[in-house]
Amino acid sequence: MHLVLFALASFFASGLTLFSGFGLGTILLPVFVLYLPVDTAVALTAIVHLANSLLKVGFLGRHADRSVALRFGVPAVLAALVGAWALLSLAKAPPLFSWTLGDRLLHVEPIKLAVAVLMVAFALLELSPRFTAWAVPPRWLPVGGALAGFFGGLSGHQGSLRTAFLSHCGLTKEAFLGTGVVIACAVDVARLGVYAPRLASGGLAGHGLKVAVATGAAFLGVWSANRLLPRVTLRGVRLVVAVALVVLGVAMGVGLV
Repeated sequence: MHLVLFALASFFASGLTLFSGFGLGTILLPVFVLYLPVDTAVALTAIVHLANSLLKVGFLGRHADRSVALRFGVPAVLAALVGAWALLSLAKAPPLFSWTLGDRLLHVEPIKLAVAVLMVAFALLELSPRFTAWAVPPRWLPVGGALAGFFGGLSGHQGSLRTAFLSHCGLTKEAFLGTGVVIACAVDVARLGVYAPRLASGGLAGHGLKVAVATGAAFLGVWSANRLLPRVTLRGVRLVVAVALVVLGVAMGVGLV
């Protein structure tokens, strides 16, 4: 039953990325969190995200701007290692406090609270017209790379910051997309290198089928959505997804999930 749910969630989540403006990892992570420990959910989402990004690299990677990719990507990779290490450290921390809701004893855990805060914050930022129109001068690329990489390693939220910092680099559409997916792949590889021992100790083989099913369903979801509807961002869908992310983030932060 879990495999069916993973497949359906991945299929619809990947399809929604075409119309909501949110990235695959942003939508898929909350689904994995419902069934897996947060650190494992982040790691498995990273694998699906990497597979999806590698597919895009095959089509767009040759258009990447090497200078921009290096100026942004090198700090991003280094910071992703720090963010991933912070995630695993938070996973080992004891609950901050506990509280009761009816007959349930709920625990507020540092790792869930941190990821929940980021989930809510980035969901709200994506809805902000000021943030979506925000563009940073190219001289700040290394700073942007460090920020995007750190949050990418910690929770997987890297796309919106990367877009903000790359959008005023004078890149063509193809170069912008190609540079973005190359950087995304580099960050995913770096953080997965840190997550690997956790996945191994948690029995990666036991999650391999989930990853395969989620990845295949994600590819199918993008393909199907791209054929059914024009590739546009729909405000209503965007709002519904953001509200759902905020609700789930709050529930996770207070220990309900």
